[in-house]
Amino acid sequence: MQFTIPVSRVGNPLYKQIYAGLRSAVLSGKLAPGARLPSTRDLAEQLRVSRAVVLEAYDQLLAEGFVTGRSGSGTYVTQGLSTRLTQSKKSTSLRLSDFGSAAADAAAALGSGQAAKCLYDFKFGRSESDVEIFPFDQWQRMLTRHARRASLTQLDYGPPAGNPVLREAICAHLRRSRAVVCDPSAVIIVSGSQQALDLIARVLLDRGERVAIENPSYQGTRQILSAAGAHLVPVMVDREGLNPAALPRRARLCFVTPSHQFPTGTILSLTRRLALLEWANDTNAVIIEDDYDGEFHYEGQPLESLQGLDSHGRVIYVGTFSRTVFPSLRVGYLVVPKQLVSPFTGAKWLNDQHSGVLEQQTLAEFITTGAYERHLRRLRRTNSARREALLQAIQEHLNGQVEVSGAGAGAHVALWLKVRGSESSLLQHAAERGVGIYGMSQYFLAKPSRPAFLLGYSRMREAEIREGIRRLGEVL
Repeated sequence: MQFTIPVSRVGNPLYKQIYAGLRSAVLSGKLAPGARLPSTRDLAEQLRVSRAVVLEAYDQLLAEGFVTGRSGSGTYVTQGLSTRLTQSKKSTSLRLSDFGSAAADAAAALGSGQAAKCLYDFKFGRSESDVEIFPFDQWQRMLTRHARRASLTQLDYGPPAGNPVLREAICAHLRRSRAVVCDPSAVIIVSGSQQALDLIARVLLDRGERVAIENPSYQGTRQILSAAGAHLVPVMVDREGLNPAALPRRARLCFVTPSHQFPTGTILSLTRRLALLEWANDTNAVIIEDDYDGEFHYEGQPLESLQGLDSHGRVIYVGTFSRTVFPSLRVGYLVVPKQLVSPFTGAKWLNDQHSGVLEQQTLAEFITTGAYERHLRRLRRTNSARREALLQAIQEHLNGQVEVSGAGAGAHVALWLKVRGSESSLLQHAAERGVGIYGMSQYFLAKPSRPAFLLGYSRMREAEIREGIRRLGEVL
């Protein structure tokens, strides 16, 4: 029996090439069930390879059930193999769940709204931390030490709620810096704030329930809530943030970013914070405080956390280290009311059991030794200087053409056009001048009344900021 299999002396081992050729012949129907294969000696001679190579290929086919051996007779394709589906070229249409459809939409949106690579890129949201000034040498020494000293027990599955030392360290830091009222037992370590938001939706929401969200708001929050089947109720944001008077009379949850509203940058006033807590108490709702930018404040005394004002256990506090340490460190946390500790711990276990053990141990040491606080002070000084350069450049080159919001905190500002213009046209012309800016319309549930743009500055040098704004002024 003559049998042709293309064999190359480079690439995969010879036996794998022969195995693949025979397997393909069986699945395509060229070798029908019951058909006899050439003897190993004949096939080796035809392909000009060692008989041992062919024997190894046949052994693999036997192990996987494609062929059977008959003593004294030879090797045959297994009887009863159905290759009808493997021969069909018809594409398959797989049904997605509602969540799967929402996830597909989210994946399609990942690349939308991204500006072309620009020399002066005011990209925001990557991280407030400039990775060039992060003490990586110190971090690496800590991580290496924990890896070397780790016992077998420590390298086993960790507690779902997180490393106890890290939870204690986070509590101590939040009490000092954000006036969060917490106990380590109420802290749940998660793989970034995006997982925190997903767990909140899974634990507290049923499909069709009403959820109040800021308008405009963070896309990631909207996408998670939509995937969970929530009925979104947008509440417009003004100069003082979300207006509690405009909240619906009935809602299960309310998502807010009170320290530096995303994307407008406004800060929720104390009056409105108290009114929001009163609304939640009257409507039996839960407030989700996403404090993504709470570590950065530049003007006056920073307002403490909304959670610290809550005396009825209605606020879930969400934080992350991805923005202050470095983005690939996927460690965030939830501070939940005591009655929610058990369901959130269980939800974390169901989701991925626990976050990375060595990273948690290293981060705990980074915080408890004071290295994290020192790093934050360096970041604040650096970001403050870049913020000043940005505001001065806006005053010099964009004076009278834009209104600025969100400059008092965080690491981005919003520019609202006073002159007539199109968002898409301005983005295109800015990119042609080598300036990357980002439109705000994608964050609104309805079209905004006037064009607005986001400018991040934490990853840019002061000279780059000034030149980028100068060029933007020419575009306007």
